[in-house]
Amino acid sequence: MSDMLVTTTEKIPGKDYEIIGEVFGLTTQSKNIVRNIGAGLKNIVGGEIKDYTQMMVEARDVSIDRLRENAAAMGADAVVMMRFDSGSISADMQSVAAYGTAVKFID
Repeated sequence: MSDMLVTTTEKIPGKDYEIIGEVFGLTTQSKNIVRNIGAGLKNIVGGEIKDYTQMMVEARDVSIDRLRENAAAMGADAVVMMRFDSGSISADMQSVAAYGTAVKFID
């Protein structure tokens, strides 16, 4: 399933397709106590909080995998117009949504 094409563009060059519908991949990640302590210390001196960055990378990857699973369950061959949205649920939780349009190739 990881070979399913996911693109941010509206058109896939050389492919004709029909739209199946909207697809989503959602995840919410929580920071652990070690990350929170490290972030608190980093907040004092400034700079990138690499544990949080890694958490966001992981959340992005999970949301794309779930988007692909959703699209495959609908019988899609690809996803076009993929976008991300993210937001804090609380001080310790971050939510990431990948969303797009599932399409089926026309032979």
